[in-house]
Amino acid sequence: MTLAIYPGSFDPITKGHMDVLQRASKLFDKVIIAVLKNSSKKCFIPLEDRLNLIRECCSHLPNVEIDSFNGLTVDYAKQKNATVLIRGMRAITDFEYEMQMAQMNNTLYSELETVFLTTKPKYNFVSSSIIKEAALLGGDVSRLVPENVYNYLLNLKKETK
Repeated sequence: MTLAIYPGSFDPITKGHMDVLQRASKLFDKVIIAVLKNSSKKCFIPLEDRLNLIRECCSHLPNVEIDSFNGLTVDYAKQKNATVLIRGMRAITDFEYEMQMAQMNNTLYSELETVFLTTKPKYNFVSSSIIKEAALLGGDVSRLVPENVYNYLLNLKKETK
């Protein structure tokens, strides 16, 4: 069984993330979305809310599990006996950083291979950071995030008024 991990902050999860995840779920026996708990980084959406939003988004994917971790991704991968890391690529600008991370991860854990999946062109510009900024300023991000995430962002905006 090939176990793949799709790590990230997913703050929030976008349709670009979901595009990569759905394709990864067809390629591997099991995929774990591993949400990074980074106590030194101020997150937009609390961890438990992110996990719940992702669970809702992935309920139709039977071989996808949602989990969280802190520390090095390679240590988490070892703990889970995973052999593949999934990384989404939006544009060529992502490549250099992702390639360096893949090489470092492989140096730290030689059993771990990184698989790059490119997003569909319509999601090349989508990032969680852009979504957060647009949503907070009243932009309509409904075409860029899953419906449950959009509703969450709308409620969050109402609460901050």
